[in-house]
Amino acid sequence: MMMKRRSLVLTLACGVSALAALPAQAQTQRIFPPTALRGEFVLTEFPDALINRHPAKLAPGARIFGDTNLLMQPGSLVGQKNIVHYVIEPSSGLIMTVWILNPVELANKLWPRTPQEAATWTFDSASQTWKKP
Repeated sequence: MMMKRRSLVLTLACGVSALAALPAQAQTQRIFPPTALRGEFVLTEFPDALINRHPAKLAPGARIFGDTNLLMQPGSLVGQKNIVHYVIEPSSGLIMTVWILNPVELANKLWPRTPQEAATWTFDSASQTWKKP
């Protein structure tokens, strides 16, 4: 019984270490909602930000995910320019969620930057791609 338990622990440890060795992008494919827009995000002074050089505010409880999908502390991002996908809370107009894009996501060039583009383009959630009409 003890040998089986050691073998199981060793097998689990090897699996976890193999997963940890993968690049962060290979570990998770992020799924973005169709309401997510792309833009340049600069956190000027929490909760104030710039989206595409226009003033914006983060909503209370807003979440910022780094390029490896870990939650980021807003203070660590002040003054940095990042290309992101972001979601605006419809009722308040405040930024609710921000995802800093990784190189694979940045390579997907066609992504709406305005609500008007998103309303006229077609989104395929399975492939996370947009098509213009």
